Amino acid sequence: MTGNPRRIRVQSPGYDAQEPAPASQPDDASNASDAYVRSLIRSQLRLAVVVGSGFLILLLGVPALVWLSPALAQLSILGVPLQWLLLGFLMYPIMITAAWLYTRSAQRNEERYRQLTDQQ
Repeated sequence: MTGNPRRIRVQSPGYDAQEPAPASQPDDASNASDAYVRSLIRSQLRLAVVVGSGFLILLLGVPALVWLSPALAQLSILGVPLQWLLLGFLMYPIMITAAWLYTRSAQRNEERYRQLTDQQ
């Protein structure tokens, strides 16, 4: 056997192991960009929570409405209970509208972020 090959340490040119690596951005710029990213994440999270909770309230509202009003539970159209029709057909346009509004708002948030970062 020939033994273990010799280890070679690879460094970038001009880099001294005793000195810290040079920062690619000044501290002020990196702090500002971190703040912008945190702001974008917060706004996207807020948007997701608002849209999700609004949809959940609507989704749970129909069975709650039927439970609170037993007369609605007795209604049927063409032999199909009204609550099934509401949950089966009314919720799809609401879901599509909520998804469209969410996507539009998320894109607007990202565009504002891009505008802020381009100004730097």
